[in-house]
Amino acid sequence: SFYHWVHLLGFSGYNKCRIFFPLWSLALGQQYSSLGSQPILCGSIPGLVPKQLRFCRNYIEIMPSVAEGVKLGIQECQHQFRGRRWNCTTIKDNLAIFGPVLDKATRESAFVHAIASAGVAFAVTRSCAEGTSTMCGCDSHHKGPPGEGWKWGGCSEDAEFGVLVSREFADARENRPDARSAMNRHNNEAGRTTILDHMHLRCKCHGLSGSCEVKTCWWAQPDFRTLGDYLKDKYDSASEMVVEKHRESRGWVETLRVKYAFFKHPTERDLVYYEGSPNFCEPNPETGSFGTRDRVCNVSSHGIEGCDLLCCGRGHNTRTEKRKEKCHCIFHWCCYVSCQECVRVYDVHTCK
Repeated sequence: SFYHWVHLLGFSGYNKCRIFFPLWSLALGQQYSSLGSQPILCGSIPGLVPKQLRFCRNYIEIMPSVAEGVKLGIQECQHQFRGRRWNCTTIKDNLAIFGPVLDKATRESAFVHAIASAGVAFAVTRSCAEGTSTMCGCDSHHKGPPGEGWKWGGCSEDAEFGVLVSREFADARENRPDARSAMNRHNNEAGRTTILDHMHLRCKCHGLSGSCEVKTCWWAQPDFRTLGDYLKDKYDSASEMVVEKHRESRGWVETLRVKYAFFKHPTERDLVYYEGSPNFCEPNPETGSFGTRDRVCNVSSHGIEGCDLLCCGRGHNTRTEKRKEKCHCIFHWCCYVSCQECVRVYDVHTCK
C-alpha cells in the first residue's frame, strides 16, 4: 500500500543526486532505511523489485524529479484535505508517513495514489521542459498546424514522457493478481490521465507595447492545484467496488466490479475503492486516526470544515487571538508602499 512513501526533503542537484528518496508501495518495502544525504546507489535501496532496479539504473538522472513529484503530491493532499477530519497528516521520522491509514483500500488510499502518481508525472515533465535532464526535452510530436494569429514557439511540455516514467516506475510493484494491486493500478492511472486531459495551449504576445501582433504558443501542463482540485472531486464521487475471484490458468485472480449495478461503471478517470473509511473522529492507533480534538473549525460553515461536522458533535471551544497585520497602506510615487501595523482580535474556534 502507498503508505510506505516517506516525506521528501528535497535534493541538492543532479550531479550528486543527494536526496531523501521516496519510500512507497510504488517503489520500496518497509525494510527501507533513510538514505539521508548519501548519493543514490540503486543497488543499495532495499525493496526495489527487479523492474524498478533496472529503471533506477537506466534513468538515475531523473530520479530526483521522481522524488520531487512525490513531495508535490503529499503537499497537495494536505491542501485538499485541510478542512477534513482526515487531513492527510504525516508522521515525522516514521517510515509509514501516514501511519496505518492507507493499509485499507479506502477512498483516502485511492486519492493518495492518484495525486502522488500525478505528481511524479508532473515533476518529471516539468524537469524535462526546463532542460535539467539530457534524456528528455520538449515535445515536438503533437504540434500540428498553427492557428490563426499565432505560431508554435517555446518548449511544449512532453507530458507523455512524464506519464511513461510514472507508469513504469510506480506500477512496477503492482503486479500481483489481487484486488489491492488492481485498485492501485487503476487509481495511479487515473491520476496520470488527469494531466493528459488538462494539457492546454499557453501563449505569449510579441509586438510593440504589448500589441500582440504575433503570439507564440506551446503545450503546457496546468497548475498542479488544478489537478488537485479535479482529483479531489473524483475522491468525492469515487466508485465503491466489490472483489471478485476468478480461476485462471495462473491461479486465482481477484478483480473489481462496481458494487451497485444501477450506478455507472467507473471510467479510467474515476477513483475506485472497496473498503469503508473510519470516521476519523477519535484517535485510534489501529486505523491511524488522530481524531479532531483541538482542530480549528469554521463556526459559520455548515460543511465538513464547520464546527458541527468537524468536531463530530462534541462541540467547540472559542478563544480570542491577537494578530499583527499591515494596515492603512499608502502608495507613494514612485515607487514604494508604506503601511502601518495594526493589532486585530480574532475569534478562534477549536474542537473539544
